[in-house]
Amino acid sequence: MTTILIVDDHSFYRAQLRTLLESVQNWQVCAEAINGIEAIEMHSYFEPDITVMDFNMPEVNGLLASREILSNSPGANILMLTVFASSQLAARAKREGIKAFCSKTEMSCIILAIESLLRGETYFPESFAASA
Repeated sequence: MTTILIVDDHSFYRAQLRTLLESVQNWQVCAEAINGIEAIEMHSYFEPDITVMDFNMPEVNGLLASREILSNSPGANILMLTVFASSQLAARAKREGIKAFCSKTEMSCIILAIESLLRGETYFPESFAASA
């Protein structure tokens, strides 16, 4: 069973994401966090196989939370999601050690990215790969 932590400050989007992810056989959402602070705590507690992290959140954004998670768990698989997708943000995420990056508007990208992470690969769509 693949365990997934969802981190997003919007409850509606978390619910949509949970439905999408749990529709895949052997994938289970183990927890949800509403900001970067909760993400760090929940990652430490649940040790998920995959963390799906929103970029833009109150208190601590997804990039800073990912940095902290990766400092505590260097092998963590983090997928950064954002509506503000750009090649510059993708490159910054990659420099921080984030292994996958998708726009929130492309739900199919999320499944492909997680499948790549589970194979031990990275995932940066071609539209963001130029700088990443």
